[in-house]
Amino acid sequence: MFLVLWSIPYFRISVHDLGEDPGWMHHVHLVFHEAGHAIAGMIVNNRDIVVFMGSGMQVLFPLIVAGAFYWTNSDSYSAALGLWWAGHATLDVAPYIADARALDLELLSGGTGKEVEGHDWEYLLTRWNALPLDTTIAERVALAGRILMVAAFLWAAASLIYNRFVLTDKMDAS
Repeated sequence: MFLVLWSIPYFRISVHDLGEDPGWMHHVHLVFHEAGHAIAGMIVNNRDIVVFMGSGMQVLFPLIVAGAFYWTNSDSYSAALGLWWAGHATLDVAPYIADARALDLELLSGGTGKEVEGHDWEYLLTRWNALPLDTTIAERVALAGRILMVAAFLWAAASLIYNRFVLTDKMDAS
């Protein structure tokens, strides 16, 4: 219940405002974002993939955690929390995408994209001839993140109900 209440502002905040004040979870996502660049750089010799895998790993890692809980531990409630994390990580990518033309967000270096000659999403959207669509893509990515978060809450609730009523009834019957 705490996570649901804590998440409410993420359904109301604009992509721009989220970029200005991303919250403490942004720092958690940032670890996996930077690891994504490093890991991809060790595996492939393709700049587009290495650049994309920053945001890619930021979302992929929580999905791996969710899958591990679900398939390895048969723990659907914890898997749902992993899905929520993936949704939040997806939402966290949206301001970065929206900033591709403006280059105003402060980067890990402490400067902005203007000061360091761009950033990941400016590079990617330019390569894909989609730079003018940065804010549109960002809004859709934010929506996808929010949908994942809601789906995670529904899955967690269904898991709790199932564990409480169905499994309890099965154990009582045996």
